[in-house]
Amino acid sequence: MLSNRLKKFGAGTVVVLAWTLAFHFERARAVAAEPPADARPNILFAIADDWGWPHAGAYGDPVVQTPTFDRIAREGVLFTRAHVIAPTCTASRGGILTGQAAHRLECGANLWSLLPAKFRCYPDILESNGYTVGLTRKGWGPGSLENTGRNRNPAGPNFRNFAEFFKTVPPDRPFCFWFGTSDPHRPYDQGSGEQAGIDPAKIAVPPYLPDTPTVRSDIADYYFEVQRFDRELGEALRLLEEAGRLENTLIVVTGDNGMPFPKAKATCYDAGTHVPLAVCWKAKVPGGRIVDDFVSLTDVAPTFLEAAGLQPLPEMTGRSLLPILLSQRSGRVDAGRDHVFTERERHTCTRPNNAAYPIRSIFTERWHLIWNLRPDLWPVGNPPEQSVGRDYGDIDGSPTWSEMLERAEEPAIRPFFLAAAGAKRPEFELYDLQADPGEMVNLAGRPETVGVQQELLDRLRAWMRETGDPRFLGETDFWDVCPYFGDRPKPPAARP
Repeated sequence: MLSNRLKKFGAGTVVVLAWTLAFHFERARAVAAEPPADARPNILFAIADDWGWPHAGAYGDPVVQTPTFDRIAREGVLFTRAHVIAPTCTASRGGILTGQAAHRLECGANLWSLLPAKFRCYPDILESNGYTVGLTRKGWGPGSLENTGRNRNPAGPNFRNFAEFFKTVPPDRPFCFWFGTSDPHRPYDQGSGEQAGIDPAKIAVPPYLPDTPTVRSDIADYYFEVQRFDRELGEALRLLEEAGRLENTLIVVTGDNGMPFPKAKATCYDAGTHVPLAVCWKAKVPGGRIVDDFVSLTDVAPTFLEAAGLQPLPEMTGRSLLPILLSQRSGRVDAGRDHVFTERERHTCTRPNNAAYPIRSIFTERWHLIWNLRPDLWPVGNPPEQSVGRDYGDIDGSPTWSEMLERAEEPAIRPFFLAAAGAKRPEFELYDLQADPGEMVNLAGRPETVGVQQELLDRLRAWMRETGDPRFLGETDFWDVCPYFGDRPKPPAARP
């Protein structure tokens, strides 16, 4: 019957039909032989500059509006005890990129420093394994690429924004993007928060800051920039959703250190290293969970490598978060994550001979031990009578700090000023985080806490030894002589 029908159309038609059938047969065979699209996850790492915990709606802050972060937390995993390795931009970001403790990065433990190419960073590794990589605005830094063996920022090549980068990503290849804004880094437009509808009267002032109208207004301005970061991140998610690539994108949202206020940023107190962290990977990670394990942002690099099917590097001190993310559990998931270590070296050059102010610290659920390795030095830079540039130079200038300085002798302000800057600190500080979350009462050296202090110090020293910390080995001046590429404060005028 078929042959009769073909005769009806003529010989030429038969040839065309035969060719067409053969073409489609070969095309189907070729398509079947093509490898499937790359199933590895896209990676979107979003980091705010100076955004501290718990300033997000997902953590119960009733004032700051963070719908994008809250969505990621709701659809993924919200971490309550995430800490940066160091409370200073360059060292914190170096730790994130390399997965290593800051003291292993040589001069990279300092602000405005270097990160030599021998310290391998996850964007380079992913790029060499087929990922399209990029960053916008602030990646690693601040610092210099000079004589590091690098010809671009360690976080990747720079793009004006995520949309510009996304146009360069082939549809069949995964991408790794660093979304780094400068919000909420200072300076702020004074009054911007209140003008945007943020009510300073509703703000919960942290217990380590004086509760004054000036401080409340300053926090409102900080919240305004947190909200701007969140809004811009929402635009990136919208692009992914429209392109159908949100489901298989591993999204991590966090900050690089605590908020830029006295006793927060550039300190190893909880307010200096405790940061927001939400992670979402809708294709694989069960969402709607809150995890109370201690995690370090040095865990980010090994997590990304493992998610991409690669082995974390042997030099990484961080541990992949995938076992936590892929579990079904909330609360405490990994019993071994019952503590976290933090540290710092030199923030700014505000002490004689460019001296660092080295700290090593350990957090547990209840306790926080701080080991100040140079208690003879001023903790946040020298006071006016001994200043080598800007007084108390490790504290960002702000309306809050100006008021604390101007009113430092008043009884209502004095305790906060002394806790932030006005006194040298003892070698050891021990805080009960449950009874004293603002870390205002030092319990170190008391008979009732001597056992706790020794046990924490032993664990801290063991970590320093195991990770090759030069401070443990007695090398005490290395970070003092590292180059500093930022603007140096001008020396003070001669005093009468």
